[in-house]
Amino acid sequence: MSTASPRQRMRLRSRATAGLTALLVPLAAMVGLASPAEAAESATASYTKSSDWGTGFEGKWTVKNTGTTTISSWAVEWDFPAGTSVTSAWDADVTNAGNHWTAKNKSWGGNLAPGATASFGFNGKGTGSPSGCKLNGASCDGGSVPGDTPPTAPGTPSASTITNTSVKLAWTAATDDKGVKNYDVLRGGAKVATVTTPSYTDNTLSAGTDYSYTVQARDTADQTGPVSGARAVRTTGGGTDPEPGGQIKLGYFTEWGVYDRNYHVKDLDTSGSAGKITHINYSFGNVVGGKCTMGDAFAATDKAYTAEQSVDGKADTWDQPLRGNFNQLRKLKAKHPNIKVLWSFGGWTWSGGFTEAMKNPAAFADSCHKLVEDPRWADVFDGIDLDWEYPNACGLSCDTSGPAVFKNMMQAMRGKFGTNNLVTAAITADGSNGGKIDAADYAGAAAYSDWYNVMTYDFFGAFAAKGPTAPHSPLTSYPGIPQAGFNSADAIAKLKAQGVPAKKLLLGIGFYGRGWTGVTQKEPGGTATGAAAGKYEAGIEDYKILKTKCPANGTVGGTAYAYCGTDWWSYDTPATIGSKMTWAKGQGLGGAFFWEFSGDTTNGELVTAINNGLK
Repeated sequence: MSTASPRQRMRLRSRATAGLTALLVPLAAMVGLASPAEAAESATASYTKSSDWGTGFEGKWTVKNTGTTTISSWAVEWDFPAGTSVTSAWDADVTNAGNHWTAKNKSWGGNLAPGATASFGFNGKGTGSPSGCKLNGASCDGGSVPGDTPPTAPGTPSASTITNTSVKLAWTAATDDKGVKNYDVLRGGAKVATVTTPSYTDNTLSAGTDYSYTVQARDTADQTGPVSGARAVRTTGGGTDPEPGGQIKLGYFTEWGVYDRNYHVKDLDTSGSAGKITHINYSFGNVVGGKCTMGDAFAATDKAYTAEQSVDGKADTWDQPLRGNFNQLRKLKAKHPNIKVLWSFGGWTWSGGFTEAMKNPAAFADSCHKLVEDPRWADVFDGIDLDWEYPNACGLSCDTSGPAVFKNMMQAMRGKFGTNNLVTAAITADGSNGGKIDAADYAGAAAYSDWYNVMTYDFFGAFAAKGPTAPHSPLTSYPGIPQAGFNSADAIAKLKAQGVPAKKLLLGIGFYGRGWTGVTQKEPGGTATGAAAGKYEAGIEDYKILKTKCPANGTVGGTAYAYCGTDWWSYDTPATIGSKMTWAKGQGLGGAFFWEFSGDTTNGELVTAINNGLK
């Protein structure tokens, strides 16, 4: 295989955060609430739905002073799900910021003597229930009791025995200095049950529907602790599940694309691509010190999106627990529930860490599992993808861990992630004799892998500055190809011959071209003076630019090439992709994947070609 590809050139950015701390104080002051400690010792707030007429309802909040001193003012805050809102209110001033609502006492209704109550009501539209209630900045159930520590957060629930209408949940118990009394089970942020043991079976679900569960512990003083991480669940049936054995259509989303490329998760939706794929690989996490680590945390979890930039048209707030690409992917999955997202680790630049990590496969797998299943974003990801370039072979650096190392890695990952998560890998397509496919036990590792993304691109390019010119992603060999075995058909044939099941192989497509300049002949095999100019990197250009900058005027080895001026480019078009998909189906492959979304046109014509070709 070649040297670095576009997928491997990461543009990591740092972002200054010095101004954030200074921002917090004035924002908190603007809210004008009492401190949590003050409120927590003195009052509760409870909600009831007084009436419901289908498209609307009447709600009522009651504030009670449970302390020994008079309260001079109160403010109740809560969240409504999208589609539910307050239309009118009485006996309180009600405002909102998006789905977050705040009700403050009227000038004449703030004073509450010990034991006294105050109520306010409102009319609303929608069918949702309030969640995340706070009274004067503290928990609405009374907050913390002086001298008593609230319970810890329970573990993120696990899900098992999923049917059309039910799911069994279990979680690691919370702890408390005075003892845990019970647990509130929240579905979509609304309480659906209170149980005394760390497990619950929900039998009230609909077939083929997505749900999200969290759990919150309550101690013997009725204090609630932090909410657990979220567990996403999709019930079976309903006619909306992907067909058994259906073709996988997977695209890579690059973490750094939100900078120079200005490509965001919302673009997957507005281009129509989100409705035509089955999986997304989010790239890349790093491998450092024997562990899986974050790549660019700002892009992943901190970058604030405006309403216009956001998948659901709602702006991020300064105090929400998760922003960035992860939160946008969460919103995309809510809108397109059949999409699964995997977190991909490594890539060309960050593959060097795998050698150290595989000195202790179990510890490496444990670190990856803890990061992917972090409660802050556990519901975003459906598994892990490992992109080691290359085990027991040379890429940017060389590994000499032995042919069993790749199998050992995948076995350790499957052991840790279990059968309910996807475990996949991007692998070499070097089908030459004694090449990189021959260097590792890909067949043995396949027993622990859901599939392989076979990187059938970057075979040739201007990293060989003088040429000869050749298509970087040939489907088949052709007379004059510079290197035997450097084509998709030979790579797939070698992997199948080793014993990798065809259904576990995905054919790779590049949404970009590779090119030379100083070329004097149209047909492949010409000499060159160097790399052709590219927007982000010499010798590389996105399809969306090449289709008009240098239109294809020939094909070789099942892919397209273009000769314009003295530049020579090779890239896939909708037509060649269609032919490749027909070939993939004929080979019994599991589907196709591509690198990467931002190279496509704004209406996703290459994704459309993959989708149409795999139907």
